[in-house]
Amino acid sequence: MTAATAGGPARPAPPAGTRKSVTGTRKVVAAGFLLPSLVLLGALVVYPIGYSLYRSFFDQAGSGFAGLGNYREIFTDDTILTAVKNNAIWVVVAPTVSTALGLIFAVLTERIRWGTAFKLIVFMPMAISMLAAGIIFRLVYEQDPERGVANAVWVGVHDTFNESAGFPKAHPLPAHPLKAGGGGSFVTKEPVSAGKPVQLPLVGVAPAKMPSDAEPAKAPEAGGDGISGTAWLDFTRGGGGKPNVVDARELGLKGIKVEAVKDGKVVAEARAGADGRFSLPVSAEGALLRLPAENFREPYNGVNWLGPSLVTPAIIGSYVWMWAGFAMVLIAAGLASVPRELLEAARVDGANEWQVFRRVTVPLLAPVLAVVLVTLMINVLKIFDLVFIIAPGSSQDDANVLALQLYRSSFGTDANLGLGSAIAVLLLLLVLPVMFFNIRRMRKEAGR
Repeated sequence: MTAATAGGPARPAPPAGTRKSVTGTRKVVAAGFLLPSLVLLGALVVYPIGYSLYRSFFDQAGSGFAGLGNYREIFTDDTILTAVKNNAIWVVVAPTVSTALGLIFAVLTERIRWGTAFKLIVFMPMAISMLAAGIIFRLVYEQDPERGVANAVWVGVHDTFNESAGFPKAHPLPAHPLKAGGGGSFVTKEPVSAGKPVQLPLVGVAPAKMPSDAEPAKAPEAGGDGISGTAWLDFTRGGGGKPNVVDARELGLKGIKVEAVKDGKVVAEARAGADGRFSLPVSAEGALLRLPAENFREPYNGVNWLGPSLVTPAIIGSYVWMWAGFAMVLIAAGLASVPRELLEAARVDGANEWQVFRRVTVPLLAPVLAVVLVTLMINVLKIFDLVFIIAPGSSQDDANVLALQLYRSSFGTDANLGLGSAIAVLLLLLVLPVMFFNIRRMRKEAGR
């Protein structure tokens, strides 16, 4: 096949399937365009990687050859092993949960009229930095329910179904007729007798913390067949009063539970009235009276989200809050390209919505889900900001990850650049398989 040119003879057309380079045969021009990028790539990527690899074989001072000593320390030091374990948890949990939530949000928002507004709200956390998100969730996870949103909700739910103890710090004085009974309870020093009043004085409750409807305590009435007594706060505001004696300005411990115990078994129980008085049947004669521990347990202050056992899941929760929106937007874009005819055909064939989702929608979205999952896996391998900001100093070792340990080893008070470089190389080796998988997948997609 030939091609004619103006004012000249026809010349053969290039063979089919070949493509001429943009720069033609002038390779120098192509090299000139590529050179600045190659220089920056070498200075900012290749050289730091090479030097980190070289430095990882030297000791802390950098003057002595350490061989594989730094790498050996990574897998023998407990703190760094914790970081490796936490990184594994991050890689498995955070991308999976974020992708799953993104998929659910993307599918469900297609069915609601205000789906665009919902997507905007879910995606908004991506607009803030990791530093800002860390500060936000450090406040969210505060132990004090008056400051931490998570514990405010948790305590509210707990207190709805569980009654709080009325006198968490109450206790008897050594001169009182009560002694410690084990497990946080208090018991009388002597068995009780019918007709003989029992006095159960306690201290340690701030008057402001007393029940609002508590009344001035009244001395128990003598006589009768049963056991009568009074439980009261043996403390007079402003001073005065006598110990183990019911004074006019002292309040009854309304609602406190009193048990009669014989041979380790509870034979009777009662609760004190507003004036602190209570009565037990005659079956309680000869028993020890016990104030059980439920009267004195500390008020429920919520969950220690940033404690050693929950700090990593709590930080992962903040990461999911930020990145679920990213996953949702990408998956929603992929969902928009799914042929609706296939979904309708499945419904016509009798498939319910769950079957359509599991057998049609998810397989068609598999390439998009792989992109999101791999991107998030690479991202969490480098996680640093959230852990550094959210985890308090007492729990930072328990929340440690490799990127944070890299920072601590390289720039901490006892900096060891050799060990820090070894951790950096380990991080690179962990990222490379994920990157190769992503590149291979993209090439396969481009070849279709």
